[in-house]
Amino acid sequence: MEYPMRKRLIILFVVSAFIASCFKDSALIGIFISYKSVNLRFDQSMIWNSTHPFKVIEVPNDDYTLLTMGDSHVGGMTNLDRFFSISKTAYASAVVMVGDLTNGRAGDYALFEQHLPDQDSLASFPIVGNHDLNYEGWNEFYSRFGSSTYIFTVKTPVAKDLCICLDNAGATLGDKQLAWLTNLLETMRSNYRNCFVFAHVNLFRFRHTESTNPPVEELQVLMDLFTRYHVDLVINGHDHRHNSAFFGITWYIIMDALEDGLSNAGYLKLNVNNGKLLFTFEYF
Repeated sequence: MEYPMRKRLIILFVVSAFIASCFKDSALIGIFISYKSVNLRFDQSMIWNSTHPFKVIEVPNDDYTLLTMGDSHVGGMTNLDRFFSISKTAYASAVVMVGDLTNGRAGDYALFEQHLPDQDSLASFPIVGNHDLNYEGWNEFYSRFGSSTYIFTVKTPVAKDLCICLDNAGATLGDKQLAWLTNLLETMRSNYRNCFVFAHVNLFRFRHTESTNPPVEELQVLMDLFTRYHVDLVINGHDHRHNSAFFGITWYIIMDALEDGLSNAGYLKLNVNNGKLLFTFEYF
């Protein structure tokens, strides 16, 4: 009896994987498909942006800190609570959360939101990840946090730095978001001293993994854009193991996961001091 059951499960898995491969930017949940195209998410994000002005973080001097985390996969809240506590103790100007904050369930989102500090006490900028899309999770993300494609700026007494948050939860930006990014860099990049890009899926693969990979053609376009318009840092999660590489004029950074129970659980600390950048991988 065991062999027929195992055979049926294998066939079911293969068929499910084939169905998922037929849909661009889809999330496979066991044997179920949750489909929200990146273009649809982008359109909704632009609607949100039209009624919610981009935030400007003003800091009193030209030395400030941004803390970045990803892959908390709530769940457990211990590491996430510690991260927010450290952010306040370190007087971080803002925190950026680059996706896979939850596992997509409504209860996960509710729990995450309950532990998220008030924006007045700690400015936070969430981005959607592939696990956040599970179980129709985009609806939960959007209803609670709004846009996943947006910018914010950090304004010091002597300069402004540009932070760009992108939605590549399904590994691709899609044509609409890519056009938006291109126009943004063409028209606005020269107004800022530094430029940082945040997204969930890491652009470079430093080790063998079954995690989602971005399309090669899109990666080539992005690398050209980031070099041409002098993007200083690209910060991602997704891979759960930190790494970094300097290519062209850009640092490409992957963070460790913040998820409870991991021996390498951590986050990224980015310090800007008189325009000079220093990033360090921090651990609990």
